[in-house]
Amino acid sequence: MLKLLYIYPRVHHGGILKSIAILGSTGSIGKNTLEVIRNHPNHFHLESISTHSNINDFYNQINEFQPKKAVISNIDAYNEFKKMSLKSHTEVLYGEEGLLELVRDTNINLIINALVGFSGLKPTIEGIKHKKDIAIANKETIVVGGEIVLNMARENNVNIIPIDSEHSALLLLLRNMKRQEVKKLILTASGGPFRSLNKEEFKNITLAQALDHPTWKMGKKITIDSSTLMNKGFEVIEAHHLFDFDFQDIEVIIHKESIIHSMIETVDGETYAQLGPTDMKFPIQNAMTYPDIIENNYHKMSLWEIGSLSFEKPDYDKFPLLKIAYETGKSGGTLPAVLNASNEIAVQMFLDNKIAYLDIVKLIEKTISTHKNINNFGIKDIFEADNWAREYSNHLIKNKSL
Repeated sequence: MLKLLYIYPRVHHGGILKSIAILGSTGSIGKNTLEVIRNHPNHFHLESISTHSNINDFYNQINEFQPKKAVISNIDAYNEFKKMSLKSHTEVLYGEEGLLELVRDTNINLIINALVGFSGLKPTIEGIKHKKDIAIANKETIVVGGEIVLNMARENNVNIIPIDSEHSALLLLLRNMKRQEVKKLILTASGGPFRSLNKEEFKNITLAQALDHPTWKMGKKITIDSSTLMNKGFEVIEAHHLFDFDFQDIEVIIHKESIIHSMIETVDGETYAQLGPTDMKFPIQNAMTYPDIIENNYHKMSLWEIGSLSFEKPDYDKFPLLKIAYETGKSGGTLPAVLNASNEIAVQMFLDNKIAYLDIVKLIEKTISTHKNINNFGIKDIFEADNWAREYSNHLIKNKSL
């Protein structure tokens, strides 16, 4: 039997109405989740939502769905929102404590964690402690604390269900396979906007170019991560934890069409692939209804319109962060938390036009090479490593040490 997330007894909701909390409802994943709920009003009820600072969209979501609770994590946005007149009796909370109160709600069956970055770790842990199933798009939580988070989930009989299209595809492919039948996992990557760019041209990459993803519409942070292939590196670490495969048995292949989301190779040499549109509503719905599959009215894919599919090996020379992610994942300990934190700082600095595109790699390399890894670690060590990496990364930028 596969050592997957669902090795413990399933909590099978079947056709029962699920009560949903969305952490990050105004982001790309959050908005697509709301579309799934609109599409299936008899399957899902929106119990609560959260945002960082997008109060205009948040206001409209509250008035439409009438959730019981809503959380705003940014203090200025919270104070501004309190001046707005709601058409509902929604309780509006503030900050991290508000978020933790939200995930403790006994009415919630499923938490959609669509938060960005390290901020998703603490509410995930709190949700697990309170026996909530987690549908997770916040891959950083698994990257920095996968071993601890999944052990907690097993101990609490909680399901951790991936939303990323690649891991959703693997979950579908592996569900009817025995572990000894599967040789390796294959994650596809679009290659981002710079797949065909010469390495010499990387020094001239602009923010607008990096945000122009060829196949997916996503938030700014994940779009930059996709352009550097760091996002794929994170997904490799995530797949290692979620499906218990060694890093040597997890392969990345460039597939610019983004139609095949993942593949598995079996021990007899055959390859099985999961194909689907570049529409996140599909993996989101699969996570929300897991282990069931239900109908929808989303735009379906026509193979004859696609025409052909192509595959390439990733260029580790042009995209060194993919290789660094592999190496960091193999090292384990607190190093993945440092990798994630330094990447978050680097990407934000690039988005703020404070560093150049190539400085993203330089900042990450210097930070992880300086960190003293702790292999026998706990949650406290993860938070300390994250804090250290952010301080050190900011120190490098402030002192122009790149």
